[in-house]
Amino acid sequence: MSGDMLDPAQERLRRWRLVLGGDAADGTGCVLGGRDAAMDGALAALYGKGDGQGRQSGRDRSAGLGASAPSVARWLGDIRTYFPSSVVQVMQRDAIDRLGLATLLLEPEMLEAVEADVHLVGTLLSLNKAMPETTKETARAVVRKVVEDLEKRLATRTRATLTGALDRSARVSRPRHHDIDWNRTIAANLKHYLPEYRTIVPERLIGYGRASQSVKKEVVLCIDQSGSMAASVVYASVFGAVLASMRSINTRLVVFDTAVVDLTDQLDDPVDVLFGTQLGGGTDINRALAYCQSQITRPADTVVVLISDLYEGGIRNEMLKRVAAMKASGVQFVTLLALSDEGAPAYDREHAAALAALGAPAFACTPDLFPEVMAAAIEKRPIPVPEG
Repeated sequence: MSGDMLDPAQERLRRWRLVLGGDAADGTGCVLGGRDAAMDGALAALYGKGDGQGRQSGRDRSAGLGASAPSVARWLGDIRTYFPSSVVQVMQRDAIDRLGLATLLLEPEMLEAVEADVHLVGTLLSLNKAMPETTKETARAVVRKVVEDLEKRLATRTRATLTGALDRSARVSRPRHHDIDWNRTIAANLKHYLPEYRTIVPERLIGYGRASQSVKKEVVLCIDQSGSMAASVVYASVFGAVLASMRSINTRLVVFDTAVVDLTDQLDDPVDVLFGTQLGGGTDINRALAYCQSQITRPADTVVVLISDLYEGGIRNEMLKRVAAMKASGVQFVTLLALSDEGAPAYDREHAAALAALGAPAFACTPDLFPEVMAAAIEKRPIPVPEG
């Protein structure tokens, strides 16, 4: 009997039975059949006997999914049938982590069965060097689908928010006549309205910068590509491509572990950027910042965004000195512990505190907040650091 035909008490027992596994003798008295039995089988294959996650079983579930690609492919198809996309993504992640299924993703038929999301992209990127040529085309198609979905979600708002910030930062208080922004000038001078003359005295003129289509700001995205930063690398690559599409922003994208790679020339395609990264390895933030610093020609018009968990494997004091020097020269420096929907990861709290003392607070940023953070940096306003 399906869940929507049960009374509330029976529905609670059904849900508990699916959570606990086992059979009716386990205490719920609920016997599963049809679709519910199939759902239970899919759950049992992953969270079966001895999983340590709260599911108990009277059956022998220890075989789980095994290492058979066909059985895993069938299981992936089953969970996409029985569960919503958000649950499927969690179960896929658990299967990769708990059962060591990452290497099976090197087979094209497996990739075609999965539910693509940011975390799957991170896993594929970590396997990039081991991926056979027969799989790479399928992997790129999976990654491209995720990237295009993210661009649809994030691009319009990002461009609108940053265009407004760029316009405001470019306004001048003593514009030439043909550069005056009359709408904003009138709004700013309404208190100087003279009713007897039916006119406004424009005591303060507001205008646009004369080279409105020229590059107004330089943005450097400096991204830690250690394994723990996988989701951040994906989002940062998408945002990098969006920023690079704006003529008023000159965008540079740099990734690093113990080496530094400049991927700026690939920014027109974030999929190329992602396959140019190599997740894993150590971390040398100081070396990465030294390279970024060497690329800055207009410090007062430059925003540097460091995305890292701050576990520095290089020279700590030199790293902090570089940040201090960039800020002293006029660079707006932003430190993001993560750029994802998952909150702050494990990070080096001592380094985060040291950066905060330099006026560069480190915090985790969601993709939805990122445009506001960048707008504040462009306008040289206080950065909207989320609470907690």
